[in-house]
Amino acid sequence: MSGLEVLFAALAVLAAAAGMLAVTGTRVVHCALWLVVCLGALSGVYLVLGAEVVALVQLLVYVGAVVVLVIFALMLTRAPVEPSDRLDGPPCQRLAAGAAGISVGGLLAGTLIYALGGRTVQVQGDQGSAQTVGKAVFSGWLLPFELLSVLLLAALVAAIAVSRNAGR
Repeated sequence: MSGLEVLFAALAVLAAAAGMLAVTGTRVVHCALWLVVCLGALSGVYLVLGAEVVALVQLLVYVGAVVVLVIFALMLTRAPVEPSDRLDGPPCQRLAAGAAGISVGGLLAGTLIYALGGRTVQVQGDQGSAQTVGKAVFSGWLLPFELLSVLLLAALVAAIAVSRNAGR
């Protein structure tokens, strides 16, 4: 096992553990901070795989923007900082959520095993470079990229409209 494989496995375990703590934590702020650790570890996984642009986007968009937005929203609203019973669901709901998570994980693992079989995937270092991603986005994926941009803009405008009408 090479050093990169060990680093990949360590970052994957860290991301999974931080993700579990983000979901099962009782303090909302701590859960948000565990989400930062999870997304940062995922960025490291992308970096180990040679996808520098994806790792940078992961850090800038998810850790830098989304999680900071979540933390600010928690601070500006009346979200409880201490553990709260209001945030816990009944035991049957927890069991259903756990069963759903295990089912989705099993489905994903089964799909990967079926798709890859015993083959190994060779990491190509130039696939995640800025030049390769830029060529892909601005050539064959230009229309989906622009449609996604319009969709996100429409969602942003709708969120502003809903939040303005909610106060009236």
